[in-house]
Amino acid sequence: MTMNAIAVEGERLVLRPIPAPRPGPLDVRIQVAATAVNRADLHQRAGRYPPPPGASPILGLECAGTVIEVGAEVRGVQEGDRVAALLAGGGYAEQVVCPASHLLPVPDALPTTLAAALPEALCTAFLNLAIEGQLKPDERVLLHAGASGVGTIALQLLRAWGNPAWVTVGSPAKVQACLALGARGGSDRHAGPWLADVLEFSGGRGVDVILDPVGGPYLADNQRALATLGRLVLIGLLGGRSGELDLGRLLVKRQRVVGSVLRSRSDEEKASLIARIRAEVWPLCVEGTVRPLIDHQLPLTEAERAHARIASNETIGKVVLIVDPDQC
Repeated sequence: MTMNAIAVEGERLVLRPIPAPRPGPLDVRIQVAATAVNRADLHQRAGRYPPPPGASPILGLECAGTVIEVGAEVRGVQEGDRVAALLAGGGYAEQVVCPASHLLPVPDALPTTLAAALPEALCTAFLNLAIEGQLKPDERVLLHAGASGVGTIALQLLRAWGNPAWVTVGSPAKVQACLALGARGGSDRHAGPWLADVLEFSGGRGVDVILDPVGGPYLADNQRALATLGRLVLIGLLGGRSGELDLGRLLVKRQRVVGSVLRSRSDEEKASLIARIRAEVWPLCVEGTVRPLIDHQLPLTEAERAHARIASNETIGKVVLIVDPDQC
């Protein structure tokens, strides 16, 4: 049995027939309706972010669709269920296999295209704010890349939780989009330094949690922007691997710097995260309090164009790829 999937051939993304995956005893096989593009896909395509051992080499870290086969030891999931899935790879394909414990149920009220854009951003935002960042009520948050897929979901979670947030973004339009999602304010990084804005926002004391996908060049100012007992959660290295860290400030202010990656975590860790997501924040998605922003929606055959859109840094929210229009 074969299926169509996107293959990386040199510098091109090409739709090719390949063998369909088979589920193990604790897995399900999903007929994919839609997937979403993440910047990690661009890094994997360029050879800078290989999939974890045992994961599908096909691009794609999330999807939504219909369960078409259930492993012998799976309980609580049936063929025909509409689901969204957090994947270690394989989303740019007509079918994908993943552990049943990595699924989120998709009710009729939640459109498939929106469901496909939720798992990676929602899990990343919740993991790094609530768990790694140990966010408490009323604490202030700084989100870098606030108009990204993760940033726009994080802003909606923070609004629901009552945590004030400031963002840094790449244009005035992105600032306005973030304000509409609940940000108290934002800095356009092209207009000048953002540190003074953040300190003013926090009344001079600094913020309690920073979510940062940039890395290197932001490290020193991130530390200056952190309050006493503040937590910097590093989730990416878009700006580079190296930066200046003031160890004296780290000690005196008892700050913490946490590195966090979702994809390489064990199946058990992801299952535990998904269980918390289902219990604590999935109801917000179902009722519409938290919804992904869709910047572009394209057919799977236009994956190349979707990657170019992400690489342009002009997106607000997510880019979705439609795999099966009949399911969307």
